[in-house]
Amino acid sequence: MNWYRNYLLPGLIFQSVVIGGGYATGRELIEFFFASGPIGGLLGLATAGVVFGVVLAVGFEFARVFGAYDYRHFCQKLLGRGWGIFELAFCIQLLLVLSVIGSAAGQIAQESFAIPSLVGTLLLMAMIAVLVFSGSEAIKRVLAGWSFLLYLVYGLMIVLAFHSFGDNIFQTYSEADSGSGWLQSGVLYSGYNLAVLPAVLFVISGLNRRRQAIGAGLIAGLVAVLPAMSFFVAMMSAYPEIGDEPVPASLLMSRFGSGWLELTFQVVVFGTFIETGTALLHAVNERLAGLRRDEHREMPAYQRALVALILLSISIFAAEQFGIVDLIARGYSALTLVFLTIFIFPLLTLGVWKIIHSSGGARSKPSEPDQVQSLELQESGQS
Repeated sequence: MNWYRNYLLPGLIFQSVVIGGGYATGRELIEFFFASGPIGGLLGLATAGVVFGVVLAVGFEFARVFGAYDYRHFCQKLLGRGWGIFELAFCIQLLLVLSVIGSAAGQIAQESFAIPSLVGTLLLMAMIAVLVFSGSEAIKRVLAGWSFLLYLVYGLMIVLAFHSFGDNIFQTYSEADSGSGWLQSGVLYSGYNLAVLPAVLFVISGLNRRRQAIGAGLIAGLVAVLPAMSFFVAMMSAYPEIGDEPVPASLLMSRFGSGWLELTFQVVVFGTFIETGTALLHAVNERLAGLRRDEHREMPAYQRALVALILLSISIFAAEQFGIVDLIARGYSALTLVFLTIFIFPLLTLGVWKIIHSSGGARSKPSEPDQVQSLELQESGQS
């Protein structure tokens, strides 16, 4: 059980955050990897998995060393007074991702269940708000449990893809070359998604050894990318026409001709949207709660739900005004470069330097996190 909590659970939570805004609909995989071809797309995803693992390992160890388990304290220790730039970009990303999953949830509701898209979006938002209100432990259990279900469904999907369209998949790969641009695509894709790293820090607060933090990070990279790779291979059964689909997952499921599987997949995908939205909003609440703790106050549960509802309401408007394709194509690429510059590069350079030179590099997690966070605040300046 300790192995699960220390090494596997962080990966399951990270995958839960990434998948809803990263590849649940398949549209994100098209945007980043389709141009590289069938083989190049897989190479790009493998690259992303390696980058995921390395950056998460460094990030988890940085959080452990400095006792920084919310994005405010984490970025203050990493970026000093410049941490506000990250918060601005993170909030923009938050609204973008919530808009994307809200739009996708509306499409699923309309296409699969014949209900208005706005109703599907509102249902998604309501379920996220309820889960955010429930607190960290409930969020951990729900996100981890849904991840296991996701692995089961994605495994079944690729088995059926080979069973029904195996000849198409083999032909697609036999005729494809290695592609080009996959290395850049893998780095850019991972750079954008790794901006959610601070959103999963709440799950690693129990780690007290360097090997645990590094091991959890490396495993998380693998856990996050395997479903994406299996999904990409399955999509090659409809190559190249699937590249024009707003929600490629819907086309893939309809080709199987199995009503129960299509319904199950849509329910699971809808759940991944809840996971992603919940984790990102929980990160915002943890940032606000950390500020309250520094002031020796607690953040009431109802305020957590209120913050979630406000941000969700803003995202509903964006989801209704713009389609999922435009949201992904216009928003993700720009933010990717921002996060690579202001977060990933500093973490892999300045962050590693601070870990090495920290006198607390080998110590266990402080037993009084509030005191540690207050000390960090004094060192980094008031928010």
